[in-house]
Amino acid sequence: MDWQALLLTLKLATITTAILLLLAIPLAAWLALTTSRLRAPIQALTSLPLVLPPTVLGFYLLVLLGPLTPIGRIIASLLGHPLAFSFAGLVVGSVIYSLPFAVQPIVAGFSAIDSSLTDAARLLGASPLRLARTILVPLAARSILAAAILSFLHTLGEFGVVLMLGGDIPGSTRTLSIVLFNQVEGFDYTAANRTAAMLLIFCVVALIAVYARPQTLFGGTNASPAATGDRNG
Repeated sequence: MDWQALLLTLKLATITTAILLLLAIPLAAWLALTTSRLRAPIQALTSLPLVLPPTVLGFYLLVLLGPLTPIGRIIASLLGHPLAFSFAGLVVGSVIYSLPFAVQPIVAGFSAIDSSLTDAARLLGASPLRLARTILVPLAARSILAAAILSFLHTLGEFGVVLMLGGDIPGSTRTLSIVLFNQVEGFDYTAANRTAAMLLIFCVVALIAVYARPQTLFGGTNASPAATGDRNG
């Protein structure tokens, strides 16, 4: 087992999940409450990674964050190095790639809240921030937890975006999915089986824990991650 790659993968998944929750909660609140015409295109953009091949997303991020574009040069001048082929670049790519897995369950949870509660809060003068903090987030806590679990597990298995954007740099961008690819490419199927089995067992156990106790984790109408995704409009 490549323990360095394992620790890097867990670090990437943890940081990505934390950033996603910070981004997804306000975005999901806006999507659930707004009547703006921008809702549909923004929701389409957040869902795009679900249908876009990871290698395509990784390629465009590689070009965008590389030193040949204005954005890439600005970032490189600020950080002292380009984001491409760095751990920070992997975080950016992972956040974009896993964004729908965080946003959709939370939007579904917010949308399931009785509209009379939010309407009453608005009539009493509650600001959007206070509305989200005192009503939406507490009542949709199970959906937020579902989003965190899905985002973490999805990041664990990333391959296309990681390979395109980060390459294979030990201790910096080599995750377990890259290790598995290298093992298979080198015909080391024994080691590949150990790596793949560990990832498989970890994900299966986590998902069984989620689905086995729906009332604890998701409760009532948001009984599973799949249900939260299906209910999203």
